[in-house]
Amino acid sequence: MKKTITNSFLLTTLLLTICVVSAKAQSAAAQMRYSDMVGANPDADADIKVVSDYVNTLIAGDIDKATSMLASSYKGYGPGPDDSSNVQQTSDSWKKSNTMQQNRKADFVTETFDVKSGDNAGHWVSTWGTYSFTENGKNVKFPYQYTAHVKDGKIDKDVIYYDQLYVVKALGYTVTPPPSK
Repeated sequence: MKKTITNSFLLTTLLLTICVVSAKAQSAAAQMRYSDMVGANPDADADIKVVSDYVNTLIAGDIDKATSMLASSYKGYGPGPDDSSNVQQTSDSWKKSNTMQQNRKADFVTETFDVKSGDNAGHWVSTWGTYSFTENGKNVKFPYQYTAHVKDGKIDKDVIYYDQLYVVKALGYTVTPPPSK
């Protein structure tokens, strides 16, 4: 009986210690300031130019030139959480879009920042704006958000978000629910 009480006491003490240490670690992390994690991009103008030129070149339909702005290790993400692509897949996707879409236009604003450490360390450029095109006689216009990591003058990682369902419905597709049980 004494052994069980002693073991229970030790286990309780251990768990309490872990909780206190964990709470202290969380409160220390919560106290980090923005300026501890993110700062000004020292190559702001050059990086904004790379990303703006990339977006404008894609919209203009010069996919080979746009592809040359991507690092060989490029990885693209989005618009869905499970979507990712490499240089060739991104190039192929835009080439296919260019055969179907006409009157492509994009307007956007940019911002840039430098992440100081961690998996996302480096120079980032964010654009957000509106993309529009015509496909099969249907005009589609929607907001998007695109963020790219620029390293050595090339985009090596990016992510794009937009409402895919809106685009699909604007093109005339319908969503059919699964059959009820």
